[in-house]
Amino acid sequence: MAFHKSHGKEGTILVTQVSEPSKYGVVVYDETSGQIHRFVEKPQAFVGNKINAGMYIFKKDILKRIPLQPTSIETDVFPLMAECGQLYAMELSGFWMDIGQPKDYLSGMCKYLTSLQNENHPEHKSLSSGKGIIDPVIIDPTAKIGQGCVLGPFVTIGARVTIEDGVRLARTTVFEGATVQKNSWVDSSIIGWESRLGKWVRMEHVSVLGRDVRIADEIYINGAIILDHKVVKETVLIPGTVIM
Repeated sequence: MAFHKSHGKEGTILVTQVSEPSKYGVVVYDETSGQIHRFVEKPQAFVGNKINAGMYIFKKDILKRIPLQPTSIETDVFPLMAECGQLYAMELSGFWMDIGQPKDYLSGMCKYLTSLQNENHPEHKSLSSGKGIIDPVIIDPTAKIGQGCVLGPFVTIGARVTIEDGVRLARTTVFEGATVQKNSWVDSSIIGWESRLGKWVRMEHVSVLGRDVRIADEIYINGAIILDHKVVKETVLIPGTVIM
């Protein structure tokens, strides 16, 4: 915030250094003043190694630049701000990673849970413990956990989640309002909001359920992506399958 106020322009974005800039959009800027000159999407020749870290500070004036239509701030607004000399960059210190893909999200979750195991971490006490829990695990206080479950390692369970008896979860996140019914087994997967797994379901290999997905009893989901509001009544064997 101090840096943003010091240059007095419309916007500040945080940038971070990466080892493979060709995978990202590179921010080209004056590293002395921070003024951004341009953005280069997935450059094949080296133009820099700083990328957008996804955190911004704006003056309210930026609203005047956003038309009343579907708009991407990153691709439609930022380049124009840079042309006008109204956008500055500040390098982010500390750890950063991209969690935009399911496998990366799960990796990030694992790293975060590992960091919580340090007793000096301010959120250390948010970790759950007790019978059937293999550290590290976070369970929201409003979640309901059945008998005979084994949860962990690397599990997060959100608000109003129901985990029925005999469920096994590992390296998995369960979003708010979801239900996992009796004796299901889930590994390395993401269960979306208000989704429901039936009884004796097996789901693994970075499978992802969107919002309000229904999985019938005794189904096997092998590395599939299932979008919102779908009902799955048959086993999905081929990894990478997308059900729309």
